[in-house]
Amino acid sequence: MQSACKMISNVRYARGALIVFTLIAVAAFQPAAGQSLTIKDLGALPGQYNYSNALGINERDQVVGYSITAGGNTHACLFENGVVTDLGTFPGGSYSSASAINDRGQVVGSSSTARGSSHAFLFEHGVMTDLGTLPGGDVSGANGINERGQVVGLASNLRGYIHAALFENGVVTDLGTLPGGSDSGALGINDRGQIVGYSSIAGGYAHAFLYEHGVMTDLGTLQGNNGISHAQAINNRGQVVGISSTASGDVHGFLYEKGVMTDLGTLPGLNDSNAFGINNRGQVVGESDAGTNPYLPHAFLFEHGAMTDLGTLPGDNFSEGVGINERGDIAGNSTLHAILWTRKK
Repeated sequence: MQSACKMISNVRYARGALIVFTLIAVAAFQPAAGQSLTIKDLGALPGQYNYSNALGINERDQVVGYSITAGGNTHACLFENGVVTDLGTFPGGSYSSASAINDRGQVVGSSSTARGSSHAFLFEHGVMTDLGTLPGGDVSGANGINERGQVVGLASNLRGYIHAALFENGVVTDLGTLPGGSDSGALGINDRGQIVGYSSIAGGYAHAFLYEHGVMTDLGTLQGNNGISHAQAINNRGQVVGISSTASGDVHGFLYEKGVMTDLGTLPGLNDSNAFGINNRGQVVGESDAGTNPYLPHAFLFEHGAMTDLGTLPGDNFSEGVGINERGDIAGNSTLHAILWTRKK
């Protein structure tokens, strides 16, 4: 896996940073006793690049992320029923990426603008709306949306710092940082309005946070107050998942619940892991890898205290799970394409 610092700096934006039309392959996989999932290739926008990446999923199995256009630009996309739909960009923009989608079909993400900066967007009813930035800032991005339409992400302020932000009713609210920190970012929000993400602290490291009732709480790390961590998703029960450095020097996915951060471990014999998504049943998805070069993780499903390898597309050697809905369907990525694991009927 990448070094801890590089991994932490790339979380979620790395998988889907800013950087229709075929369902290519289907294969059955048995992830655990009594369960059966089918893995599907969600395809990509047409053109020579043939690349796509998933970042979010809703209860209707609508998946969002991005793909490379025939012209070589990254565009936000919706993957649904075997079709990849280009969501476009802001007028004059060249790139975009979609990070999350709620059950109403509202999509959020980031797009470049005609002025060359990047702004958070909300896409619904075929229209991409600029969510703006903090006063005096010129950059923003959206990473999560709940069923109430509250959007979270990050935005630059007048002093040029990047802070976690809440976008709601046309207002961008600065969520601040942990004590002593200068930068932060929000990565997830649940239907109760609880927000999670990361913030730098006085020592310069990034720590996972939970924000609620106007207060940002440091969730610490698997090393106590040492090391680095990011919180990447939160369910409606307040369970938080993310990634943290460990005392051994590796990075592991974690589950935070009732004040306790639990190490989710790794797939058997492997060194590192990362937890990206959790549903209200407490099922967690992410990736785990061998810490070798090349970087070749496998997607996992963590439930009932056990981590199960979800495998890859036939002939592939990479996969990751990025989101899971209440049915247990999982959005993720292979080497070249977004993928979807669905329950066999």
